[in-house]
Amino acid sequence: MSEAPASTAFTPRVFSGIQPSGGLTLGNYLGALKRFVTMQDEAYQTVYCMVDMHAITVWQDPAKLTAATRELCAGFIASGIDPERSILFNQSQVPEHAQLAWIFNCVARMGWMKRMTQFKDKAGKNAENASLGLFAYPALMAADILVYHATHVPVGEDQKQHLELTRDIATKFNHDYGVDFFPLTEPVIEGAATRVMSLRDGSKKMSKSDPSDMSRINMTDDADTIAAKIRKARTDPDALPSEADGLAERPEARNLVNIYAALADMTVDAVLRDVGGKPFSEFKPMLSELAVSKLSPISAEMARLVAAPDEIDRILSRGAEQARDIARPIVEKTYDIVGMVR
Repeated sequence: MSEAPASTAFTPRVFSGIQPSGGLTLGNYLGALKRFVTMQDEAYQTVYCMVDMHAITVWQDPAKLTAATRELCAGFIASGIDPERSILFNQSQVPEHAQLAWIFNCVARMGWMKRMTQFKDKAGKNAENASLGLFAYPALMAADILVYHATHVPVGEDQKQHLELTRDIATKFNHDYGVDFFPLTEPVIEGAATRVMSLRDGSKKMSKSDPSDMSRINMTDDADTIAAKIRKARTDPDALPSEADGLAERPEARNLVNIYAALADMTVDAVLRDVGGKPFSEFKPMLSELAVSKLSPISAEMARLVAAPDEIDRILSRGAEQARDIARPIVEKTYDIVGMVR
């Protein structure tokens, strides 16, 4: 084994993706998409992806998967992702993801995968009947990131463990082959509402799989629906505190204040300086007005784009070509390092 060379300088590049498994929520927007948009204006090349290969680790109806992929793309664009400034594409259109994932399947260890809490959560007590793809999901996620030599990934707290595994895979590959080829990608976890909770239970994450539609704000909801959901959101009887410490044991109050802060681009402390002492009967209308003003234009543009699938398909096709221009030489070099004849 040769000795690793001096540290490589990697192009600052962001990668992130969302599964097209049906229905963008306010949690997706505040926890991911809003941050994706701001990163376009920072010193990174930004690469964003609809990760449909991840989606099929559990059964997906084919027609619904197609529709969900287009709707997700519409959500990216309506939220402010500019296909002229970011690379936007569909994961399965770039075969290099799967090619590198197989290499990483052979680098990652079974013990690493067994420790992944998300697999345990999704497989539950029926792990023996879970798909192999669901078990190997983190290796594909590592490939998604490292096939672009991404240096930064905006992620929610629930994905942080997978990103740590990505770093472990990169480290082991570089060590095993005596190279400094893959970067140790850094997580970007910040913002007032990186983890948006259910409107019905502040201890649970807002989820599109929750049986109650009242538990979430969908990015396709109209103004009246958004207002009604906030009006009926669970709260407690006390007035809002003037400092963040006062939210510590009040999960529903904390969630609504976090949502307001994230939508308004304010800190939680700044929000509470304005609303401290107010009852929820006064705060909820303020939150409704803000949410409608920020989200209604997004839902309207999503509806327009979903009604124009050819436009979406053209954007995804062009993005896939741009993505392959980056990914192809990285996979080819990986094959050379491993010793594969091509």
